[in-house]
Amino acid sequence: MRKTIFDDGFQAYLTEGATIVGAAGIPMLMDLDNVQIPKDMLPFGKARTCHNKRQYIHFYQHDKEFSRVLTATTRYIDVLKLYDGVITPDCTMMIGQSPCLQQANTYMNRAVGFYLQRQGIPVIPNIRWSDESSFEYCFLGAHPGSIVSVSTHGCIQDKKQKLMFKIGLEAMLEALSPSAVLVHGYMPEEIFGEYIGQVDFHRYASEFERTHRKEGA
Repeated sequence: MRKTIFDDGFQAYLTEGATIVGAAGIPMLMDLDNVQIPKDMLPFGKARTCHNKRQYIHFYQHDKEFSRVLTATTRYIDVLKLYDGVITPDCTMMIGQSPCLQQANTYMNRAVGFYLQRQGIPVIPNIRWSDESSFEYCFLGAHPGSIVSVSTHGCIQDKKQKLMFKIGLEAMLEALSPSAVLVHGYMPEEIFGEYIGQVDFHRYASEFERTHRKEGA
């Protein structure tokens, strides 16, 4: 009898043993006390060549730059273990994008994070939303009271985007009450101002900022 080969595009091994939550079926990260406020962040694309390992690896890049981590996660465990920890993948969430695709991207964000936790890697959940419709599932899988990370890079380019980011930030703070929020990118006063002093924010310059800062130095 010919053996049937299944194309497991969602890498079922990533979530073995995970608790699945919500109608969208999002994997729950483990509530582990092994994370810290990162000394700095480094994009995944530089992980193999950077000498300073006292950083958290992030995926605030174009999806194509880290898609291989989603489809072949096991290949990157050894290099990721060299660093202090990992921010979960920043899979695209856009207004107008198919809801099922946004749910799948939230799923992969948490699924990869859960698997990395099982390998002993400290993991901080990246929280990404699009508009209010995504609030039903985009905060799932992260434990209330934990450290979380967000990125403003490319998400606050006009007034409409800034307003939506602020609405999402407020919803996230209410849903998760994080102990600290890491912010990759700029922190405009009109978005973050009213929360300063109430929330423990830690800002990290984006690669765009760092590159242009060097060029202008």
